Amino acid sequence: MRLFIAEKHEVGQAIAKTLGNPQRGDGCYTCGDDVITWCAGHMLELSSPEDYDAANKEWTLKSLPIINIPWKYRIIEGREKQFRIIQKLIKQADVIVNAGDTDAEGQLLVDEILDYCDNQKPTQRILINDNNEKLIRRALDNLKDNRDFYGLYQSALARAVGDQLYGFNMTRLYTLKGREKGVDGVLSVGRVQTPILGLVVARDRAIAGHSKVFYYNVKGQFSVDAVDFAAVFQPPEDAPLDDKGRIASQDYAQGIAGACKGQPATITGAETKDKQDAAPLPYDLLELQVDASRKFKIKADKTLAITQALREKKLITYNRSDCRYLNDENHQDAPDVLATIADNAPMFAPFIDKADPSRKSRAFNNANVTAHHAIVPTQGKGNIEALSEQERNIYLLICRAYIAQFWPLKESKVTTVDLEVSGHRFRAKNTQVMAEGWSALYKNDKDNQEIDSDDGGEEATTANLATLSPGAAGQCIDCRSEQQETKPPKPYTEATLLKDLKRVAKYVEDPLIAKLLRDKDKDKKGESGGIGTPATRDSFIVKLKERGFIEEKGKNLVSTKLGQDFHDTLPRKATAPDMTALWHQQQKDIEAGNIPLQAFLDELVATVTQEVTEVKERGLDIRVEGVNCPTCKQHLLRRIKGKKGFFWACRGYPDCRASFPDKGGKPDFSPKAPAGETTAHACPDCDNGKLIKRRGKSKKTKKPYTWYGCDQFPACKARFFEKDGKPEIPEAATN
Repeated sequence: MRLFIAEKHEVGQAIAKTLGNPQRGDGCYTCGDDVITWCAGHMLELSSPEDYDAANKEWTLKSLPIINIPWKYRIIEGREKQFRIIQKLIKQADVIVNAGDTDAEGQLLVDEILDYCDNQKPTQRILINDNNEKLIRRALDNLKDNRDFYGLYQSALARAVGDQLYGFNMTRLYTLKGREKGVDGVLSVGRVQTPILGLVVARDRAIAGHSKVFYYNVKGQFSVDAVDFAAVFQPPEDAPLDDKGRIASQDYAQGIAGACKGQPATITGAETKDKQDAAPLPYDLLELQVDASRKFKIKADKTLAITQALREKKLITYNRSDCRYLNDENHQDAPDVLATIADNAPMFAPFIDKADPSRKSRAFNNANVTAHHAIVPTQGKGNIEALSEQERNIYLLICRAYIAQFWPLKESKVTTVDLEVSGHRFRAKNTQVMAEGWSALYKNDKDNQEIDSDDGGEEATTANLATLSPGAAGQCIDCRSEQQETKPPKPYTEATLLKDLKRVAKYVEDPLIAKLLRDKDKDKKGESGGIGTPATRDSFIVKLKERGFIEEKGKNLVSTKLGQDFHDTLPRKATAPDMTALWHQQQKDIEAGNIPLQAFLDELVATVTQEVTEVKERGLDIRVEGVNCPTCKQHLLRRIKGKKGFFWACRGYPDCRASFPDKGGKPDFSPKAPAGETTAHACPDCDNGKLIKRRGKSKKTKKPYTWYGCDQFPACKARFFEKDGKPEIPEAATN
């Protein structure tokens, strides 16, 4: 018996279909002597701290650092049944085939199950990044020895164990020390999460610290051979320029404008080039999240959930892909996929009629496909009117990007003209679209930077310059100096932050770290020194909002005071992406067998232990504004949500049990009105109390009764029952 363990059901189903004559069983398919089972992503997770020591359940500084080595696993809740099926099949098998995804995480996902089950049987590896039957057949004919991928497994394991060790120690450490300073909630720290906070804080401070600086453009209005157009002055190298090559002197700019206005002009160069623009590539998850946010204001985590639903409806392919390319073999499915889109989404039928399924765009390139190909529509039938509005919008975006691959290129003619006026050079550019091609599908897509072709920038003009030729004479009708001012960077939106997470390296000052980050992504088209993965980036943004470190202001994402204060109290290595870069280099060494996994973990344990020791001693330089407890006068109050709404309680609990009602988000210190009816009866047990008439109910008989208590409670605990409409006070109490 040969057992295939796939990463997900659809992969297992595709393998079974390729092997032939699959018979569905409980959590598996049988094809003769072959059995195919599947996971649902990770089936195991690293155990929590309390699984190593029950004392770790309570967060205490004394328990830190918590060292989870050797690590333990536990079955993820809800996946026990399928795991037991896999476990049973492993025992029955003679040979096992790891059919996880082709990346490090796919290797880890299956190998950790084999280790957990103490597998000693021969194990092979099949490499599948597409459910195309032809590709699976080729992979089946080229099985590898799973031992060849042991280094890849160890490198992924290093990342998983390392992230947990670093994350739960640093989070508990900073949370506990934060509580000493009055910080509510969890101060979470993570290898990816915290550098994302660093990006937002840096952007906000760049905006706040921006100093306005002026620069100058010189623009002329020209008339040559009956063509009127604008052109921009091209300053020479010896001009007074800023570090971005812009004119920095107002006098210089005004001098150029004055010297050129009304003077003869001569065309010194004119060139027209044909330009062809390819259609945007199909989506990966991140680009889909960016467009969904830009066009429909759909949050990134919501887009992930929507694509998961569309995938489960068999309408789209794997939705967590980090790749925008397709295998060459996918091309053969184009006629059927396009026909399915026309049935599912009739509004696209006119565009599909003009599509050419034989056209092979740049998207079809085996060399650029990673563990998964791009997100594209499937041949699954479905009524899009039955989808929710957001599901329909996302599905249509994915369909449009796919259809565009089978439309002609967008064709333009770009003319560049150089002029000379009084010894000064000007330039103008004009783009004439000759054939819309695929861009006809994107006519109503505003602010889409990916489809906005180069229009010449400041030198662009709407006039057709193609008729102009070198030597033609004309005149500079007008020329003016325009003052411009430098703009601060724009605040992050969810879309622009997600984009930046693909290219964090550009913000790294250390050239070695920046290079390591870019090297990490050298085989990933569209990534250039990023952190996180398309499937996790949105969850980190959500987490930062939940922790109160960042917040939404309109469409922008900005850091809060707590986020900035927390950022500032952390070491730079926590808020920068350096750790991801350095870990990746060490993971590559582990994969190559140059260093053992244990050496990486030993170094990390030492680093974490040192950080714990230092923070325990120095504490956190973080301040929380709050209200002092008027009872103990030692601690701040904190706002707590109870069963009946919010209230305020002393942070010194249980030593101080003071509590106060909430009024408009602030503690209400006004005296509490007595619960009952104040009477004229003096309290016989104290000097200044009055008795209050109250009502109660017997616990035994459930009958109501009336009693009187002192309004000085708890200082005076006098208590009397009622008799004849008055408090029944013993004679001894009145003497």
